[in-house]
Amino acid sequence: MSAQLVQLVVSIVLARILSPSDYGAVAMVSIFIVFANVLIDGGFSSALIQKKDADDKDFSTVLYFSIFCSVLLYAVLYFVAPLISSFYGEEYEILTPVLRVLGIQVVIFAINSVQQAYVQKQMMFRNFFWATLVGTICSAVVGLSMAYMGYGIWSIVYQQLTATIVNTFTLYAITRKGPTLEFSFSRLRSLFAYGVKLLGANVLITGYQEIRALIIGKVYAAQDLAYFDRGKQFPSLVVTNINSSIGAVLFPKMANEQDDMEQIRQTTRQSIRFCSYIMSPIMLGLAAVSEPFVRLLLTEKWLGCVPLMQWFCVVFLFMPIHTANMQALKAIGRSDTCLNLELVKKLIEMLALLAVVWISVEAIVINMALLSALFTIINAYPNRRLLHYSYKEQFADICPSLLMGTCVFVTISVFNHYVLLPDAYTLLVDSVIGGVLYIGLSLLTRNSEFGYILSLLKKYYER
Repeated sequence: MSAQLVQLVVSIVLARILSPSDYGAVAMVSIFIVFANVLIDGGFSSALIQKKDADDKDFSTVLYFSIFCSVLLYAVLYFVAPLISSFYGEEYEILTPVLRVLGIQVVIFAINSVQQAYVQKQMMFRNFFWATLVGTICSAVVGLSMAYMGYGIWSIVYQQLTATIVNTFTLYAITRKGPTLEFSFSRLRSLFAYGVKLLGANVLITGYQEIRALIIGKVYAAQDLAYFDRGKQFPSLVVTNINSSIGAVLFPKMANEQDDMEQIRQTTRQSIRFCSYIMSPIMLGLAAVSEPFVRLLLTEKWLGCVPLMQWFCVVFLFMPIHTANMQALKAIGRSDTCLNLELVKKLIEMLALLAVVWISVEAIVINMALLSALFTIINAYPNRRLLHYSYKEQFADICPSLLMGTCVFVTISVFNHYVLLPDAYTLLVDSVIGGVLYIGLSLLTRNSEFGYILSLLKKYYER
């Protein structure tokens, strides 16, 4: 959260200096880098965490294989960069050098993914904190300096590249765990047997997301893609902080408990209840204040992203619920079920995307919001049988938080409609109203998650 706070400030400053088309151009090439990273990981990171007796030979084997694959993929990106640039049109010739420079991230990611798997498995999360924070601060200095000196799109490119490089080498320096000179094809095959199914699921997830962005960038203007990315950024920023932090701990914890189904069921249920309680007021509150929020922080040139941001809040509202269900499946070794679920969901998503892509970018995001709600049912289906965690129980766990969050959304929206204040005062008053209302409803309903948070704060205060 500390690192993301720095990144948030930097992104706001850059957005005020740079144009939406600059961000849109970087988003166009990021599509291919993100997909390459998924191929490099190959599900090996999850396989290393899930394997009970993973040792140095396993980690070294995956590291060397990942580096080899990353060099090949970077070479492919380097030589096809002109083709990608021409795909978008002659006005995007800048994409060729941008992709070639930003593509260096692919090789760095190969190293970092194995490092992160080791840190996660050992539950050394303090190392993540320092590495991410140092990387973010260094990249902020680089990005802001270049933006003020007039480097335009290159300030975004080198900001992202600096963050990846510094993060990786800081994590190595803190962890002090290097690879051994060992490689085993039999170990690689064993890990691949589990990881290949997660690779298939991740390829489906990432492939669909990047194809969607590719279509938006091709059918609509770069500015529309920038609005799409910016509308997604702030809800994603909040959810990624909470979701990735909880998910990073949840998976290795449940992997260690994989022989105790009842314990995994309780862990999954607690995670869903807690995440729903935290996410509901934040996401629905952000949707209510999105217009003054964007106008104050990004200026009026970014107001086109406001309706998209509101719908993205609904999309990300359900993400922690998806994550908890999927992490439970991964922990008990059911990577095949994860793949089957993604096959079903991506078929539905692709058909829905083809139906609405020609309407508008907003129609695409509304479609995403509706499917996000639907997929809570699909993702929960296997755990009805494997963990005996029924639909009724899941609905009962998330419903109270959703209802209280909806009350916050309606109250703030009505207040903003009738009371006109400067944007800064609007955000301040809305935050107070939303916070007081949510806490009041939590006390009135004797919400167990609220009681749990109070007990944590009390223990921290006493300590």
